[in-house]
Amino acid sequence: MVEPSDLQHILDGAARPGHFRGVATVVLKLFNMVSPHSAIFGKKDYQQCLVLTNMVRQLALPIDLILAETVRAADGLALSSRNAYLSADERREAPRLYQQLCKARDELGSGARDYQRIELDVMAELAHHGWKPDYIAVRRQSDLQPPQNGERGLVVLAAARLGKTRLIDNIETNV
Repeated sequence: MVEPSDLQHILDGAARPGHFRGVATVVLKLFNMVSPHSAIFGKKDYQQCLVLTNMVRQLALPIDLILAETVRAADGLALSSRNAYLSADERREAPRLYQQLCKARDELGSGARDYQRIELDVMAELAHHGWKPDYIAVRRQSDLQPPQNGERGLVVLAAARLGKTRLIDNIETNV
């Protein structure tokens, strides 16, 4: 069994204990069976991308991991098989998650550095519209740890339930 880094215990890992260990184990078995030169993973699951990037580096696997940008519907909703579980009303509401991530990114771009306030504001806005947020987090892109004031290369991550569907998304910023 593969033991991913400490990334497995924060954010989505805290909500889903053991998930990233399982993902890393399955992906490593697949890599060993197929021996790919490269593999593409989508950034929609940002934390998973970092877990797998670290695994490839730590095990010195001869694989080029390519992290692909999130594909979105015209209204901004990240494309996911989970979207099929949304009712028609929920599907109309779902783009709010990305809109709030963009708002947080824009605040960071304008110089805001009260990360906790930004996180709480997004959570409150989602909750006001019927969402049940698991987390909204401003973190460093490199290791998903909380940033220090003035750091660049941040990502705003979100996981929230809309009805019975748990949606995840993120947006990067270099300011």
